[in-house]
Amino acid sequence: MTSVDVHDLETTMGVRFAAPRLLLEALTHRSYLNENAEWEIPANERLEFLGDAIIDYLAAEYIFARFPEMQEGEMTALRAALVKTEGLAEFARRWRLGEYLLLGKGEEASGGRERLPNLCAAFEALMGALYLDQGIEVVRRVLTPLIAAQTDALIGEKPAEVADTGLPLKDAKSRLQELAQSRYHITPTYRTVAQRGPDHDKEFTVEVMIGHVPWGQGVGRSKQLAEQAAAQAALAKLEREVGSGQ
Repeated sequence: MTSVDVHDLETTMGVRFAAPRLLLEALTHRSYLNENAEWEIPANERLEFLGDAIIDYLAAEYIFARFPEMQEGEMTALRAALVKTEGLAEFARRWRLGEYLLLGKGEEASGGRERLPNLCAAFEALMGALYLDQGIEVVRRVLTPLIAAQTDALIGEKPAEVADTGLPLKDAKSRLQELAQSRYHITPTYRTVAQRGPDHDKEFTVEVMIGHVPWGQGVGRSKQLAEQAAAQAALAKLEREVGSGQ
């Protein structure tokens, strides 16, 4: 058996697994099996499949209950934003899930503990394991605060104002593109202006341009996250100008 101590993770989640083997399965990356033939617990891929469906369901349930006036297209877009890889990987980071992953030496050396697909998959597998161990009500209790906080971040805690724009709920890049095209007939472009850190822990700085004018910068652990942050900064500036009638 491995020496990994999962008690801190259980404390963070606020649960104690009745079947610790399920928790270990959720944390087992396929690369670990490749280098540890004696490990009798399977990789987390089947639990990932189950957890993915459970997260989709609970996110949809939360959106449906919280926004009774929201139309189907808006609900679909919001759910997609909540459950995409970057968002679930961020949930995993909040729980320091990467520290508990069982990885092969090669995967770990190449930065596997911070790789977005690994974190996303482990979080999904963890929700699948928790469902099998304790049922949907416990998963709902654990997951809902994360979904609620992420929803607030996506809509700025002002769902009515988002609805008033007439735009479907989308990520910052999509919303910025629609506003920039409607106002300037230009599609925003993104360029990486800086990157720092080792390969397994890079930080990217991205600038968004509307025409030849820089409108905002963002920083993130991936280019995609940095682009979203830059778009959010530009979006705030553009929405202020639209609101002021400039």
